[in-house]
Amino acid sequence: MSTPVDEAADAAHEEAARRLFSAPIDFMLGVTRIADLPDPNVPEVAFAGRSNVGKSSLINAVTGRRQLARTSGTPGRTREINFFNLSDRIRIVDLPGYGYASAPKRTVRTWTNLIHDYLRGRVNLSRVFLLIDARHGLKPADTAIMDTLDAAAVSWQGVLTKADKPKPESFGKVFAETAAELARRPAAHPVLIATSSVSGAGLDALRAEILDLALAEVSPQT
Repeated sequence: MSTPVDEAADAAHEEAARRLFSAPIDFMLGVTRIADLPDPNVPEVAFAGRSNVGKSSLINAVTGRRQLARTSGTPGRTREINFFNLSDRIRIVDLPGYGYASAPKRTVRTWTNLIHDYLRGRVNLSRVFLLIDARHGLKPADTAIMDTLDAAAVSWQGVLTKADKPKPESFGKVFAETAAELARRPAAHPVLIATSSVSGAGLDALRAEILDLALAEVSPQT
């Protein structure tokens, strides 16, 4: 049971996260080849998920910018790894959606290989936020990314999107099943966050996680 002290600390933490995201955030570049990645001199957090999972909408919502990441009703419109610089403290990385996309199969394979290569080899990647549609739960394409992250020992965290869409009974089932799968994954962060870009649910918690990663990178070494 939380105490007033705990609640005050949580509120202060969330306010610090909101201040972080009130700082300038700018589009850096988009790349289609690993060779073109920016220098790994700033920590990065990446958003990954199936096409049409609501990834761009969530990035816009969590950063408080309406059009930072391009949104579209057509799955597969993000065709590059897009980098956004948050006040030189941390980078937000928008990965192409995997799975179904309105594009030729060869192009989709190229995107998928690019995603896996980035996730396996990026030395400054602090965490991957793996987005899962709360209406549908985990799909085989999600578990394939989980396998890649676990094998590479890359820290990742499950984030349910569109949590306002399903009925409570259906949402509860998806949440429980997803949490159980994450619990058995060696590289998964233990906290599953349920979010909604529409209602704002979970956004403060997600910002707080990103703040912690930014602070961890700038803490003095002991």
